[in-house]
Amino acid sequence: QVQLVESGGGLVQPGGSLRLSCAASGFTFSSYAMSWYRQAPGKERELVATISSAESTTNYADSVKGRFTISRDNAKNTAYLQMNSLKPEDTAVYYCKARRAFISYWGQGTQVTVSS
Repeated sequence: QVQLVESGGGLVQPGGSLRLSCAASGFTFSSYAMSWYRQAPGKERELVATISSAESTTNYADSVKGRFTISRDNAKNTAYLQMNSLKPEDTAVYYCKARRAFISYWGQGTQVTVSS
């Protein structure tokens, strides 16, 4: 069955870094665009970054440009989100999503907390 499993979240101090991973199985990973979303308490889920299936295009929310980098390894069926210069406002549950046309799959999320 389809699975997206996020990992790499945790507690980090402001200015620190984390690398999130999203391991995919049960579908043709290389054919799907991958995205990272986040949802902070009391807020709506927001798009953080997207990478196309061919790795040729990436897009970022203005709030993370220059600090976060999305990447993927199609040989490992895994997407990544490198997060640097973390701020308290980056605290949220981070979700990965795979999408192709009208088909979308979501992971269960991983908590990222930025606090001193």
